[in-house]
This record gives sequence, C-alpha cells and structure tokens, in this order.
Amino acid sequence: MFMGASTKQGQDIALKSREIVRSLISDKIEHLSLEEQSIVERIVHSTADVEYAEICHISSDFVKCSIESIKNGKDILTDINMVRAGINKYSGEVKCFINHPETIKMAKKEGITRAAAAMEYAAENGFKGIVVIGNAPTALYKVIELFEKGKMDIESVIGVPVGFVGATESKYALKSSQIPHIITKGPKGGTPVAVAAANSLIQLSKDNKRRKPDEI
Repeated sequence: MFMGASTKQGQDIALKSREIVRSLISDKIEHLSLEEQSIVERIVHSTADVEYAEICHISSDFVKCSIESIKNGKDILTDINMVRAGINKYSGEVKCFINHPETIKMAKKEGITRAAAAMEYAAENGFKGIVVIGNAPTALYKVIELFEKGKMDIESVIGVPVGFVGATESKYALKSSQIPHIITKGPKGGTPVAVAAANSLIQLSKDNKRRKPDEI
C-alpha cells in the first residue's frame, strides 16, 4: 500500500506518482541510502516540489536512530497540532503540548513563544523520542538548547520549520549540533514536509522490522 491509499485506484495513482517523482529526482538523490531516498521521495511527492531533492540534508545517523526509536515505541513530539494530526499509523504516542495550560503559563511567565514553551514542558515531563518541527523556529532553537544542556532526551529531530524569520538559522543550528536530524536548507519547509518525513520513517520501521539494527 502506498502513501495511505486504501483502494486499488488510489494505490495505482500513488504508485504512478512515485514513479514520476523518481524519474524527476533519481539523479539528485543517488548518493543517498535507499532509506534516505525513500524519505526524500515522499517529501517531493507530498509537496510536488522537486527542489526538496536538493535542499534536504540528512545526518548519517538519522535514519538508524529514528527507526530504532519508532520500533521501541518511543514518543513523537510535534510543534503544532496540525503536524500531529498528519502523523498516522504509529503504534506509539504522538504528542503536542502547544495548547496545554502549563505551556501557556510558561510562555507568559518566561516571555517565550508557546511553541518553545511546549518543548520545555515536554522535557520537564520526561519526553524521550523523536521531535518533529515543521513551523516554529523558536521550538527548534529550544530543543537544541535543552539537548545541549542535557535536559531533553532526544533520539532525532525532523527540523523543517518554514518561513523567513529564523527558520533558516534554526536549521543551520540543528545541522551544526550533535542531534541526528533531517533539515531543509533555506526558508522552505512546513507541515507537509514534516509529516511526510515522519510518516516515511514509520513506514520504514515496518519495512525493516525483521532486520537487525546494524543492517539499517
């Protein structure tokens, strides 16, 4: 089954679309592993934007760390509820605390965005797993800060915030960190990219469920 398609017609359309995507970007992603290629293909398919084949950067440990986290049922934390809603078919928990009362209080008290406060709240409440950020650079900065201070147990980060204020810089900061990650260079990114990357990892974890960790 492809891309969530549940009917024969839907599966045929999805398959044809993926074939078109591969024909357009195969030469741009041939240096990537098969798992990494699958992630980028899904991002391009979800956005209909072939430029993502050139602006996605994936750290060498991202796929392995992410798949192990998913296989172990660790949490996925998102910056906004729209990203949370798009991540599907995961047996573990997908969490978002941006509207949590304690997050709102913390944001007001510390004078930070709710997205950043949500990351801090998650860290204070024992979060461990994958962080998925598609919209808020402030959340990404906070995640890096918490990780570097040893206050947040992070397996990997999908860091693809979109926009012209802070997005590029926050992704560069993630790229320069020790956190396993995928980013999109420049201002491009957003919910569809974040969701595509997360769902691709979930599918990869199912495809690789019988493989040993060192084979991924």
